[in-house]
Amino acid sequence: MITAQDIKRLGREFGADLVGIGDMDRYEGAPAQMDPRYILPEARSMIGLGFRIHRGLLRGIEEGTYFGGYPQMGYANINDVFAPMVLRRLANVIEDAGYEAVIFANNSVRFGALGRGRAVSPDRPRPDVFPHFRISGTICGMGEMGYSNLFLTPEFGPRQRLAFIMTDMPLDPDPVLMTPICDKCMQCVKKCPGKAIPADDRRTFTICGRTFEIARLDDIRCSAVFQAGSPETSPFISHEVAEVIQDLIEHGRESKTAFTGSGPDAFWTREQDAASRYWTKGTIHDYLNDKVDFIRNGTHTFHHPGTICGARGCMQACMMHLEEKGVLKNTFNSKFRRRPEWKLTPPPEGWEKELPPSII
Repeated sequence: MITAQDIKRLGREFGADLVGIGDMDRYEGAPAQMDPRYILPEARSMIGLGFRIHRGLLRGIEEGTYFGGYPQMGYANINDVFAPMVLRRLANVIEDAGYEAVIFANNSVRFGALGRGRAVSPDRPRPDVFPHFRISGTICGMGEMGYSNLFLTPEFGPRQRLAFIMTDMPLDPDPVLMTPICDKCMQCVKKCPGKAIPADDRRTFTICGRTFEIARLDDIRCSAVFQAGSPETSPFISHEVAEVIQDLIEHGRESKTAFTGSGPDAFWTREQDAASRYWTKGTIHDYLNDKVDFIRNGTHTFHHPGTICGARGCMQACMMHLEEKGVLKNTFNSKFRRRPEWKLTPPPEGWEKELPPSII
């Protein structure tokens, strides 16, 4: 008989850095579209797997000299290559023991089908049902949601990506982590280049008796700056894109920037309360893909945006704070920040015309 300890041992042997197990009853109260019990009503256990993001992948962004490693190996490789292989191997073990294994990889949300289809019967939610990964990681006892909304673990702080397997195999669950990792230092708020993490706009939720307080993330600001960086933190954006991004940073959901069309002829105009319109249509993503070759090439090659921001507030600042406190198990011989933090002035108009053509 396979035990929880067997699953944890095999998960690590197959390549996961973290493995935790949660009881399905802990999803009680979850919105129907995020309640995985609708996918496998007989499920008994959720197995969470964590894959570290190597600190060295942030080194080139810290030095301002190498931005490609983080989106390639810190995003695409984990989500699209390595984690799916580990999930498959562990799911094979579960199915060979006579139980079903429902795999949740980070990349499956790209179908964009969360709640988009028709319900097949009145008693079921619309397809696709998809569990909230960071809440699921909390349910599996692996860590907690920090104030920034990122998932934090005692081992790596914010440096991991998650994947899950739901099964009808009965497994002893891990306890929910009750000792806080996040101390509300607000470094994520101070260092986010997109001003996407508010200090005074919060929401609370309770999981297994523990109440969490996290920022109400401004996803308009976060999504754009996550991809393109800000005028101070991106070496790749033009004068025009810098103006667009700065407008979003300053105004967020109240931004008057509206995007119209896509492709090489995409343009932006001033229009009252247009943020929700371009956000829901995804036009901001199309615009950045058209205007920033670093983002476009990353999307085409790795199926991930360029992530030029490098998670400066939510990941880097948080990581440095937790490392300085000495609370993380994954330790290093040197501090992450070894030289003064660099910042750019806004790019002059037309500077990018002097660059060599993209090799892709």
